[in-house]
Amino acid sequence: MIGIGEVARASGLSVSALRFYDSAGVLVPAEVDAVTGYRRYSGDQVRAARLIAGLRRVGMPVAEIALAVRDRPADVRRRLDEHRQRLETGLADAKRELLRIHALLDLEENLMTRITLPSSALAAALDAVRFAAGADPELPMLRCVLFDVTDGVLTLVATDRFRMAVASAPAEVEGPPIRSVLPLTFVDEWRPTLTGGRAVLDLTPDHVRVDGGKMEVKPLDLDYPDHRRLLDGLDAPSTRLTVDTESLRETVAAAAAEPREHEGKAYEAVTLTLDDTRVLVNREFLLEALDAGGAGQLVLELDGPIKPLAVRVPGDDSRFSILMPVRV
Repeated sequence: MIGIGEVARASGLSVSALRFYDSAGVLVPAEVDAVTGYRRYSGDQVRAARLIAGLRRVGMPVAEIALAVRDRPADVRRRLDEHRQRLETGLADAKRELLRIHALLDLEENLMTRITLPSSALAAALDAVRFAAGADPELPMLRCVLFDVTDGVLTLVATDRFRMAVASAPAEVEGPPIRSVLPLTFVDEWRPTLTGGRAVLDLTPDHVRVDGGKMEVKPLDLDYPDHRRLLDGLDAPSTRLTVDTESLRETVAAAAAEPREHEGKAYEAVTLTLDDTRVLVNREFLLEALDAGGAGQLVLELDGPIKPLAVRVPGDDSRFSILMPVRV
C-alpha cells in the first residue's frame, strides 16, 4: 500500500486534492486508518490518480472525471474526444465573443460603422447591382461593389464604365458614414450565405467583417466613381415609358442586331424605341438590366439618343440602372 504523500508525488495531485477527490467519491483510498485517518492507496489507484490529474489539467468536470476513473480505456478515449469537442466549440464561441467586444470598443472609439439589416434585403440589393460590375481583368479597379453607408441607408453601386447599377436598403447604422469598396470575389463568395435572419457588417477603413467575423476582407484602396455626382448631372427625362418586362425582353432578344466592337471585344447593338425617341444600346447589357429589374413591369427613361437609358422599378426609387448608349 502507498501513503497519500507518495501518491501525491507520483500523480502530480496535491494532498489536499486527493482528500477532495476522496470526499467527492472520485478516488476513495483502499485503506483509511481508523485511529489516525491516514489514507493508503493501491498501485491501481496511483494510475487512477495520474489519470485524474491529466483530466483535471484539461478542464474536465468532476462528474465526468468520476465516470472516467471507472471506465474501460476505450470509454475513456470516447470521453476525451467528447471533451475535446466541447473545448473546441467553447473556443470558437470565445473567439466570436472577443471579436464582438473588439467591435464594440471600435464603435465607442468611432473607428467602425456597424450596419444591420435583413439578409433578404441585402441579398436583393446585391442581385440588383452585381450584373453591372466590371469583368475586364485589365481593369481590376472595377471588379468590385461599393458599399456606401449614410443616414440609415446602405447603398450598393457597381459599374463597368458603360453601365451603372444602384440599389439601396434601409439599415440600422451605428457609427459614422463610410464608403467601402469590396472586391467582387468576396461579394460572390458571401452572397450564397445570405439565406435568412439578419446580416451584420462591421466596416472600418482597414477591414470589413461579416456576421461577427465569419468572413473578413480588406477593402480596396481606390477612388471609386462618385455615383451621386453622376446621377445629379443627369437631366430630367423627356421620355418615360412603363413596359412589361417579359415582353420587352422577348422583343430585345429577337431584334435585328448591329455587330459592334470596342477595345477588341465584339458585341451586338440593338435599337430601342421609346415613343419617338430611338437609342442604340448593347443588347446583352440591356437584357441583364431587365433581368436584374425583376418580373412584372419596369420604367424606361430617356432624354435623347445620346443620353443614358435608365431602367427603374415602378414606385421604387431604391433600385435602378443606367446604360450608356452606343455611338451611332
